[in-house]
Amino acid sequence: MISKIELIKKEVSKVVVGQEKMIDSLLIALLCDGHILIEGVPGLAKTTTVNALSQSLGLNFKRVQFTPDLLPSDILGAEIYDPKNNNFKIKKGPIFTNLLLADEINRAPAKVQSALLEVMQEKQITLGDTTFKLDPPFFVMATQNPVEQEGVYQLPEAQLDRFMLKLVVDYNTKSEELEIARRISKGNLEKIEAVVTHNDLENIKQVIKDIHIDEEVEKYIIELVNATRNPNEYGLEEINDYIQFGASPRVSIDMFKAVKAMAFMRNKDFVTPVDIAYIAKELMRHRIVLTYEAEAKAITTDEIIQKVLETVAIP
Repeated sequence: MISKIELIKKEVSKVVVGQEKMIDSLLIALLCDGHILIEGVPGLAKTTTVNALSQSLGLNFKRVQFTPDLLPSDILGAEIYDPKNNNFKIKKGPIFTNLLLADEINRAPAKVQSALLEVMQEKQITLGDTTFKLDPPFFVMATQNPVEQEGVYQLPEAQLDRFMLKLVVDYNTKSEELEIARRISKGNLEKIEAVVTHNDLENIKQVIKDIHIDEEVEKYIIELVNATRNPNEYGLEEINDYIQFGASPRVSIDMFKAVKAMAFMRNKDFVTPVDIAYIAKELMRHRIVLTYEAEAKAITTDEIIQKVLETVAIP
């Protein structure tokens, strides 16, 4: 079964150079029925990667460019009056897909953001008097550009919590960028083939659910999360004044799912603390609220999480 994952990565690598962490995180969120928020400057292949992933999985893919004048109906759809038949008919929006790219989600106002995030949680849409269940899998990859500061609407903490993972994407290495430039200039990008069926995807999800987590490792996950809420109990007085709110209960739930997927992708049938360390920052960085003092001292959530990982005893 793990070969299916390697096949997907091989297909995606036809058009995406490097960015292994982004590809791994996308697969983890998809296999755990979660959603992912990706932060990075333009040109880092965020759109290309999710498009390539959808093609390799044989799934439907749609992209919505978020702008300040966007309306919820532009995403969800609406009831349209048909004068010929003197009735209303449903016009479905781009949300009716398997993989949705919400590009620059923080450019749209709160009403649009909340409409999308509600669908992410409930996996259903109500238009008029009709409620539609979305066909699985339904996966949202949202991006936000950290460079732009004008005309943006930051996602509130409660809405950020709906995302299973938040990934911060950095630039490619020099050798990777050279390879990208060569490929694009020659225009010889290979065609991506669908290598996984819907049934394969469901089978993989079932295998992941059966991955073993030892009781001590389970307790370790809970200790990591609790340390962000009560740092003094773990000898972390130095970060106590920097944390206003620790990680939410959703972190524990999502971490149990994500580390199983991580172990599966590493061709193991059990979870180790290494799997937890690999994905811990992506799971928690958007779910910890810092104090003004932390912001004034330029302390980041990643630094807080790193301190927690270094301090909490590993089983």
